[in-house]
Amino acid sequence: MTTESLFETVWATYKSRLLDFIQKRVGDRMTSEDILQEVFLRIYSNLPSLKDATRLQGWIYQITRNAIVDYYRAKRPSQPLPEWLVAPPTEEEQSVEKELACCLLPMIDELPEKYREAILLAEIEGIAQSKIAQSQQISPSAVKSRVQRGRRMLKKMFEDCCRFVYDVRGTLMFYEPKCNDCGEKA
Repeated sequence: MTTESLFETVWATYKSRLLDFIQKRVGDRMTSEDILQEVFLRIYSNLPSLKDATRLQGWIYQITRNAIVDYYRAKRPSQPLPEWLVAPPTEEEQSVEKELACCLLPMIDELPEKYREAILLAEIEGIAQSKIAQSQQISPSAVKSRVQRGRRMLKKMFEDCCRFVYDVRGTLMFYEPKCNDCGEKA
């Protein structure tokens, strides 16, 4: 399916739903239509970068929420954002994180022992770094260093395994495994 035909399908499917979604949050019909146009410009511009069509709806609504946030920031920068914008992540956003979470423990297992142990104790079990330092008879700065290095190693493992796409706020929108082996873990 070409980008143009996919875009036409998205337009036909989501135009009225997105307009209603925007209008409930903005209140003004004309402004809502302007924001909708901006949303569809963003969708059209970024549609070729969408690799997983199963995430299309969540991706579209994330673009829409971002456009609404941009509207509020431009219109009233000194006023706080509406409460619904600061809401917890949607199921779509959580599902991406849940999919990646199943890769985390196998990746931690691949770390060298001293970093693996520091990450498991501090990040997974939630033990304070000072208590880890006491139990292992090392300095608190050594524990902190091991945790930080372990995090960097895990980040590199994730970046080697997958390509990530974030929204303007830095929230993970979706990811794409770089290799078949990685996709089986997720």
